[in-house]
Amino acid sequence: MEDRYRVRMEGIRKSFGGVKALNGVNLAVKPGEIHALVGENGAGKSTLMKILSGAYQKDEGSIEIDGVPVEIGSPRRGKELGVGIIYQEFELAGDLSVAENIFLNRLSSGGLIDWKRLYEKAEAVLHSLNFDINVKSRVQDLSVAYQQVVEIAKVLSQNAKILILDEPTAVLSPKETAALFETLNKLRGEGVSIIYISHRMEEIFQIADSITIMRDGEVTGTGRCDQMEMNQVIELMIGRKLSTMFPPRTVEIGEEILRVEELEGEAFRRISFSVRRGEVLGISGLVGSGRSEIVRAIFGADRKKSGKVYLNGKEVTIRSPKDAVRLGIGLIPENRKEQGLVLEFAVKHNITMPNIRSVRGALGVIRQKQENRLAQSLVEKLTVKTDSIDTAVHQLSGGNQQKVVLAKWFNTDSQVIIFDEPTRGVDVGAKIEIYNLINEFAKRNLGVIIISSELNEIIGMCDRTIVIDNGEKKGELKKEELSELNIMKLAVGGNAK
Repeated sequence: MEDRYRVRMEGIRKSFGGVKALNGVNLAVKPGEIHALVGENGAGKSTLMKILSGAYQKDEGSIEIDGVPVEIGSPRRGKELGVGIIYQEFELAGDLSVAENIFLNRLSSGGLIDWKRLYEKAEAVLHSLNFDINVKSRVQDLSVAYQQVVEIAKVLSQNAKILILDEPTAVLSPKETAALFETLNKLRGEGVSIIYISHRMEEIFQIADSITIMRDGEVTGTGRCDQMEMNQVIELMIGRKLSTMFPPRTVEIGEEILRVEELEGEAFRRISFSVRRGEVLGISGLVGSGRSEIVRAIFGADRKKSGKVYLNGKEVTIRSPKDAVRLGIGLIPENRKEQGLVLEFAVKHNITMPNIRSVRGALGVIRQKQENRLAQSLVEKLTVKTDSIDTAVHQLSGGNQQKVVLAKWFNTDSQVIIFDEPTRGVDVGAKIEIYNLINEFAKRNLGVIIISSELNEIIGMCDRTIVIDNGEKKGELKKEELSELNIMKLAVGGNAK
């Protein structure tokens, strides 16, 4: 007889050295339930899920699956018990095809691969997810959004009855997210238990049945989503009363600082806009619309075909990021791990890297005391949680890694700062801190540009927004015109008026 719960974890404890990661955590998930697991970075969510999947071993506590006590000593044992986990960091082989990645370690029978059958099976899994991706394409040639889809398909192909999703929509467009939710609802109807980790509160209340909230390795609340309010959940996550998600900004907007005229590149055409001092300009549109390519061309990371860029009324030539930095333009890229940080380097080295001359002596030798003072002051100013400025950046949480990227540009004489998905993959508490830092850039009389897939972020933070669809500017919305409906109408080629 099936137990009332598909998964029951009780009294789970886990320490790493002298640090308690989990302190008596309970979690119970029913068959056919989407159960949200939320908390700030470092709350213990990922550690708990790694114990359930077999990647980590618990120190104390018990685990039952369908009412049967189990010991999950390895990821392989976890898969045998029907546990599938999709980590936020991709686990894909870029040189292999989509089909090969989906059925990795299950490619052949008797040493021979039936390629036709393999492609058919891969297509079937993707179609069940409502996605149409060429299964023969190399994964490294796919967009980040489609790589995430391949991760989901890979786990579902193993017939998991417990599916763990860690930030699955962080790189998906609204349309792709809707397709994923359709699939999750279908799986829920088939009795699959889904544990859903996300920092996007709107998503949680849209898709989840129940929710468990964690802070500092302990459960601070649990219940049905329809019986809880969003602010209540956020307060249980961060341990304090929530005044506002988007902090108010009182900045007098000044003269034009950046102007782009008729900019064209491989993925966009005839883009024109301007940004003023103290202004936060949003660039919105669906994933793949050309948003990131536009700012990468302005920054010199991608080549532009034509068009002009003006800074303080004067036309400037930007052929490389080095030119952009020299002129005072900074970019916080979409993929901070690959493009914004050197993960093996210390916090202090990442912070001083864009303006190394500020801590370099006459003979080119780094003045370490000055570098340490500068890095420490910025770590304190931006409340970066790190054991030391000598800690390697890869050891920090996602939110603190993002703060290190921000600290880099606090250390330069920037005039324009561009944020591409500034809060992707960071928790609610860190989001609010990052919003405050964005406001700080505006208060310093800089021009600020934000690209975000989260419409509430665009609406809450921006003074004005341009909307891109298929590489073209479809319209511009003033602060009072910003709404999800108006943005989405323009983003799909319609008219917001």
